[in-house]
Amino acid sequence: MYLLLVFLPFFGFLLVTLFGRFFGYRGAPLVTTFAVLCSSLLSFIALYEVGICGSPCYIQLLPWFQTEMFVASWGFMFDSLTVIMCVVVTFVSSLVHIYSISYMGEDPHLPRFMSYLSVFTFFMLMLVTSDNFIQMFFGWEGVGVASYLLINFWYTRLQANKSAIKAMLVNRVGDFGLALGIMGVFHIFKAVDFETVFACASQFADHYFVFFHMEVHTLTCISLLLFVGAIGKSAQLGLHTWLPDAMEGPTPVSALIHAATMVTAGVFLLARCSPLIEYSSQALVIITLLGASTAFFAATTGVVQNDLKRVIAYSTCSQLGYMIFACGISQYAVGVFHLMNHAFFKALLFLSAGSVIHALGDEQDMRKMGGLVKLLPFTYSMMVLGSLALVGFPYLTGFYSKDVILEVAYAKYTLSGNFAYWLGTVSALLTSYYSFRLLYLTFLASPQMLKSSLKNVHDAPFLMGFSLCCLAVGSIFGGFMAKDMMIGLGTNFWGNALFTLPTNTLLVESEYIPQAVKFVPIIFSLLGAFFAVNLNGLSSSFSYYLKTSFIGKQVYIFLNKRWLFDKVYNDFIALPSLNFGYKISFKLLDKGFLEMFGPTGIIQQSFFMRKFVKTIQTGSIYHYAFMMFVSLTLILAFFLLATTNVGSLFDSRILVLLFLSFFWLSEK
Repeated sequence: MYLLLVFLPFFGFLLVTLFGRFFGYRGAPLVTTFAVLCSSLLSFIALYEVGICGSPCYIQLLPWFQTEMFVASWGFMFDSLTVIMCVVVTFVSSLVHIYSISYMGEDPHLPRFMSYLSVFTFFMLMLVTSDNFIQMFFGWEGVGVASYLLINFWYTRLQANKSAIKAMLVNRVGDFGLALGIMGVFHIFKAVDFETVFACASQFADHYFVFFHMEVHTLTCISLLLFVGAIGKSAQLGLHTWLPDAMEGPTPVSALIHAATMVTAGVFLLARCSPLIEYSSQALVIITLLGASTAFFAATTGVVQNDLKRVIAYSTCSQLGYMIFACGISQYAVGVFHLMNHAFFKALLFLSAGSVIHALGDEQDMRKMGGLVKLLPFTYSMMVLGSLALVGFPYLTGFYSKDVILEVAYAKYTLSGNFAYWLGTVSALLTSYYSFRLLYLTFLASPQMLKSSLKNVHDAPFLMGFSLCCLAVGSIFGGFMAKDMMIGLGTNFWGNALFTLPTNTLLVESEYIPQAVKFVPIIFSLLGAFFAVNLNGLSSSFSYYLKTSFIGKQVYIFLNKRWLFDKVYNDFIALPSLNFGYKISFKLLDKGFLEMFGPTGIIQQSFFMRKFVKTIQTGSIYHYAFMMFVSLTLILAFFLLATTNVGSLFDSRILVLLFLSFFWLSEK
């Protein structure tokens, strides 16, 4: 059963790839969807057996690498963390498959698209079920390749090409750090399987190694290198630039990549490696600070975006910051709980946005919408529900995890904890602002489009509506039903899947923080909604005045240009690299040095040598005698060089002989 859970999406991919013409245009999507649905059903069964009944499963399939010092096998580990990720991945993926049948129904390449979705799901399952770092890295890279194919699905569009290449390159930076971290793990522990490494982690809590005459804490170095991988995949500050550009792919791709699967791989990695990270206080502080900064950065940038999908993309980036700094304050269970909740309402938002875009003929600019509440009532309801869950409205899914993250951050009672709490609280205000701004500009504002473009506007078809309803149920009840099981006091759900030092346990302390601190995020969310409605509707003239004032204009430009990250990367990294590649690598080395001394240069020199030899083949006995004389002189010079010092080369007799020979040739 457990192996079928992992490999069913791969079998669907193989069937469609090999026999797609046999199944036909409509049959191929049904095959892949059925395979992922079966995998989703098996995931829920695994959740009951492993998570609720407490029966972890370990499978050693077959050997992979076997040497004297290195052993890696194809193995699968199903513990509580794994089954939660499997449920999230397969459930959202199956709904995205169903949604795509209707959304991409007019695309002639639908079978290829569905096969890409299936192979993406397979690699994600391979990532979360692996029992060693090498197999996890295999799934990690496979997810990157599949995301490249999905983002670049419409490969005839130049912007899709650019976005896919950008996502691939930026993720390679994080993957390089992850690879170094895995090498460090093997160097220290002489093993790559999780069981051995985590069991020995406590023995290296005080271990240091010397690097450039500096003592470096071993587990801090390994944890930070693994965190670099998480930064790239989860789009944290510094390596976040690929995430908004990935919106060039079809909307189901956005829902799959940015809601439940690829971007959450970094959070999963931190949770999985918690036995290593816990013994490094410096790494925990850095993770906390970077996660909180990412949440604030993405929230401020999302405020000024006008593209419907980009607003939700920056929202994803902000929520990932919440998950990351939850792991930084050692609350891995809370971070994973928010990951699960976020998958429901963020997939709901993306698919609802896709319904709007589909109805308006691929229009994504919110400034060109408005008045859609009467034309798309069902989509509007779903979008409202997802937005309320996102801002943490009481008793919806987001409320049970987002507020807990802020409470445990405050209960940390450290500088990093307070930093994360206040940035997270301000980010909650900004999240509420851009969420209600999206709702107002898209559905409630006065229509900004031509009446002729509204003739064919229609609400979500049945298959799209079915996916939205399933996600809506998860957005309403998911957090409430899983709260006590996943983050309740004294729960034994996680077993040995997550590790937290006794000194870092904060859930009890968070219950005793001041009540005012608990209400601050809710008050800030209400203020954000109030500002969104007033600045974009009732007081739009005041909003225009703020944007056009000197300070407001500079702030708006700064935020709209995404804190100038893209400009800095382009001017100081991309452009010098391209110049080096063209001027040095291509013109100087490839077309210069290598052409001169490589095959082309050798051919040209052979041609000139042939012409020279041809000219000296005159048939004159004087020329042949001269060549013999010069050859004899060179041979004598060589032997003198080999037997005596260099000064013998300048012997006067040799010089006289050479002079006479050249004089003789010129006379002839």
